[in-house]
Amino acid sequence: MEYEAVIGLETHVQLKTKSKMWCGCANQYGSEPNTNVCPVCLGMPGVLPVPNEEALRLTVLTGYLLNCEIPRFAKFDRKSYFYPDMPKNYQLTQYDKPSTANGFVEFEFNGAGSNNGLSRVRITRAHLEEDVGKSTHFERHSGVDFNRAGVPLMEIVTEPDITSADMAYEYLNALKEILLQGGVSDCDMEKGMVRCDVNISVRPAGSKELGAKIEIKNMNSFSGVRRAAEYEIARQIETVKRGEKLIQSTRRWDDVTGITEQMRTKEDAHDYRYFPDPDLMPLAPTDAWLAEVKSRVVELPLVRKIRIIREYQLPSSDAQAFMWNESLASYFERVAKRSKNPKTVANWVINNLRAKLSEEWTKHLNWIADPERLSDDLVKPSPPQRQQITLENLRFSDDTFLEFIGLVENRTISSSAAQQVFAEMFDTGKAPAVIVQEKGLAQVSDTGAIEKFCDEAIAANPNPVADYKAGKVAALNSLKGQVMKLSKGKANPALVGEILERKLKG
Repeated sequence: MEYEAVIGLETHVQLKTKSKMWCGCANQYGSEPNTNVCPVCLGMPGVLPVPNEEALRLTVLTGYLLNCEIPRFAKFDRKSYFYPDMPKNYQLTQYDKPSTANGFVEFEFNGAGSNNGLSRVRITRAHLEEDVGKSTHFERHSGVDFNRAGVPLMEIVTEPDITSADMAYEYLNALKEILLQGGVSDCDMEKGMVRCDVNISVRPAGSKELGAKIEIKNMNSFSGVRRAAEYEIARQIETVKRGEKLIQSTRRWDDVTGITEQMRTKEDAHDYRYFPDPDLMPLAPTDAWLAEVKSRVVELPLVRKIRIIREYQLPSSDAQAFMWNESLASYFERVAKRSKNPKTVANWVINNLRAKLSEEWTKHLNWIADPERLSDDLVKPSPPQRQQITLENLRFSDDTFLEFIGLVENRTISSSAAQQVFAEMFDTGKAPAVIVQEKGLAQVSDTGAIEKFCDEAIAANPNPVADYKAGKVAALNSLKGQVMKLSKGKANPALVGEILERKLKG
């Protein structure tokens, strides 16, 4: 009998707020242990929580980004359980009345169940709660840092729509990009801002009944999720095939050994003894408040990619670069709307401008690390800080870039000369025409001059000439290279090819 996997994910995301969920303590990573704490986030008797409105906004904003419904009534419950890093012995969370519900994430995936390379995972809800502290275990004792306790935490719960480890991996990457570009979270996994619980069951292929749900807890990397899911799916299938029964339970992933291990049998909702928090009023968002939140919605990455392909006639590979980089996409569109050939603009933005900006970022980091060692003839670091070149402060204007694109399109300069012109334009901001004139980079399109170079190349290279006449068409490239060398790279390549073919066939 064949078996199939059914996977649901619970993704926990720290929200991008300045303060914690219920108090004014800083939401700040890296502080000295237990310095961003107060009686509220330490759960002292008699304290009263006050909701962080920006956290409420970011949760509803996520709902809009994930195509969710936004209920007009939501509330917080107390979820009772004891852990050393949960000082109140309960967690404030949204349970049966969350701030968002019934959405979906659409993303690129070519595996089983996809439709023309697109897959959709339904979102049960994205609800708001609070993070717990962090326990650290030493050789002979343990410590708890409560700086993270009370940080706004959003849990995004999917329906069991995911059918493979690879699909889970692609969904998580798509979700992360949506949250990053939407300004909801920095999603820095090294800082624990994104963690994931993976719920997996297996069943006979084609069956509608779900098997026993087994949860893998607190995954802190997407690649780890994929590896753990691959292992756990195979483990469950082998268990069922041996005639053994799977029971609902929670397991942990050991990234070193590459296996999951049982932690405990799974609790049900009644084990947490949920009840409405008596200190917090229900949430009833107004039309005006919702409109203000909705105004912050950005274009989703996949939507941007599809639109750019349609509007600018770009191939999918080009649009992919703009899908993951909103600022680069905005710059491209600003210039492309004024150009006759958006494809040429895209080529130079993706292949050259992006590379120069990356190079500049590396140079800037090197300067920060050791300003004295940075050698830069064009940009001398000036105390107290070196000015880094970004898309926001490029040395050349949009008009200058369009002028450069025109020189490329009109073949005023060769492709190799264009590389030189762009590099100097990026570094100095000079007009491309000035650079071409100063460096003598104008392309030679004079037929008489090119014919002379072709004659010299033919006379000096009898072997490639003989090969071409014998039917080896590729030999023409060798002759083209010789002509370009004689012309110091200035000859128009298209004319060179035409003239060589005419002379060799004559």
